[in-house]
Amino acid sequence: MFSRKQKRRIRKTALVLLGATALSMAAWLAFKWLPYRKAKYTRYAEFGIAIPGGYDIHGIDVSKYQSTIAWEEVKKMKVQQIQMGFAFIKATQGISGTDPQFNRNWKRSKDAGLSRGAYHFFIASRDGKEQAAHFIDKVELEKGDLPPVLDVEQLNGVSSAQLRAEVREWLQLVEAHYGVKPIIYTNVDFYLRHLGSEFDEYPLWAAHYYQPEEPRIGRDWLFWQHSDKGRVNGIVDKVDFNVFNGDSSDFRRILID
Repeated sequence: MFSRKQKRRIRKTALVLLGATALSMAAWLAFKWLPYRKAKYTRYAEFGIAIPGGYDIHGIDVSKYQSTIAWEEVKKMKVQQIQMGFAFIKATQGISGTDPQFNRNWKRSKDAGLSRGAYHFFIASRDGKEQAAHFIDKVELEKGDLPPVLDVEQLNGVSSAQLRAEVREWLQLVEAHYGVKPIIYTNVDFYLRHLGSEFDEYPLWAAHYYQPEEPRIGRDWLFWQHSDKGRVNGIVDKVDFNVFNGDSSDFRRILID
């Protein structure tokens, strides 16, 4: 058994060791981990959000909810090295819906010098072939445009198997028409639960907010929607911010030629 004096000495030694460990951890956080995090995810007051570092090409996606957009102001805004280089624009929804701002956004985004892409909001309870035909009827892609996008993020009361069947119909018809493989847009959880490896052959635009470096998904991805609360000149309301996973040469290769 230890004497009372020995016990006090042991407790004192343990407290000293604990204190030294805490100081070491604090020093590591101050000089290693925190700067690393800051370098990877920097807040820009002008954009109203933190933007992940290590990406050269940034963009937004819009629909009628951004109202009337001054596209020349969007393109002109530059903070340090961050500038919008592309825009995905909602074109159609279901078998008959058309975004009321599409035609204006489609023309003026290109006039302003941004690379543009059109997307279709998928209604899983509707026929995939009819939805593809509706998108094709409303969207004419030109040289330099981004590939067509299928926005799929809801089951609308159908099973995962039925969803996949209708999505496959849309993708195949749109690819046959435009001669380019469409991009799938969805959030990481929905992809893993309802789409999965059956669609790993298609480029992915992943939505996963507030991650410091990249979306948490095991497969390759092309675009990452990292925030839904961004601000940019020329748009009154908040807007989704995205990055492209590659450099300028990679980006040019995915554009329609």
